[in-house]
Amino acid sequence: MQMLRSAVLPVKVAPQPLAGRGVLAAGLIIAAWASLLAYLLAFYQPNWYSPAPYLLLLLQTHLYTGLYITGHDAMHGVVSHNKRLNNAIGTVATLLFAYNWFPGQLPKHHRHHHHVGTQDDPDYHPEGHPGFLPWLLRFAWNYVTWWQVLLMAATYNVLKLWFPQANVIAFWMVPAVLATLQLFFFGTYLPHRGEHEPHNQHKSRSQRQWPYHVWAFVSCYFFGYHYEHHDQPYLPWWRLWQAKSQM
Repeated sequence: MQMLRSAVLPVKVAPQPLAGRGVLAAGLIIAAWASLLAYLLAFYQPNWYSPAPYLLLLLQTHLYTGLYITGHDAMHGVVSHNKRLNNAIGTVATLLFAYNWFPGQLPKHHRHHHHVGTQDDPDYHPEGHPGFLPWLLRFAWNYVTWWQVLLMAATYNVLKLWFPQANVIAFWMVPAVLATLQLFFFGTYLPHRGEHEPHNQHKSRSQRQWPYHVWAFVSCYFFGYHYEHHDQPYLPWWRLWQAKSQM
């Protein structure tokens, strides 16, 4: 019986000092997002008949996703052990991602961890087995605010005065929407939908580590390793693959 338990329980990775690597990872993501966006808005002239602008759009979507993952790590205090610096980086990262407000989302995210899969979980859809769209709409209702929408609309109208409208839509607006869908699909819907085994205390599942963790990084910065995240929330995104490898 003891051997069976050891076979199903995860092997926990001991916390390691961040040693500035959390701040470095956050800085690289924010700088890459801002630099690519500036280039795409101010200098890039897309040829919509070639694959290049669409690949750049997907790359910018990936960096948008990285912004929120950075903010999410800050919610767990794993960007920096300096609380003021950690929260400042989290606030900047979430604001850049469609004006999300870090102090407002922080308690909601911790409610998700403390009450996962229950009526008190703001990320969960309690109505039986809803499809993707009903769950997405409930998720958006819980998290998207009117002032975010107004700020996005105002920013769009300012940006299109200075940059080509098509570039603003393709490289600033569309990636924000796609990244939101990406985060919801890989970070909420897939891990938490359906029934979970009684011994699964986190009511979460993880994607497979194929091929060699590449898809896990591309899809959502290893956040698809969701059981590992709930089990070891002190791990930053760039260490989740190690926890998955030791399962």
